[in-house]
Amino acid sequence: MQTLAVDIASTFVDDAAALLSGSGRALRRVVMAPIDRIANACDIAGVLAERRATFRMWRTSRARARHERRHFSLLGRFNPFRHLAHLT
Repeated sequence: MQTLAVDIASTFVDDAAALLSGSGRALRRVVMAPIDRIANACDIAGVLAERRATFRMWRTSRARARHERRHFSLLGRFNPFRHLAHLT
């Protein structure tokens, strides 16, 4: 019974943390929008656009690698060493 209570409490804390981080990201976007518009207007050489494209490419390749790693896992979510997969 105590385990169920701990699970419910940890789930609540995790959900609250996710809600706060999502709200923080949304607030940051609203506050930084004018600065981003000025930066994009001043970007004559296209450095910001190139950096965004590189980051997007890196992020998609990383997600693809993560998906492939997950696909070949022997035990899947029940593997006690799944968090150590990046070390191999």
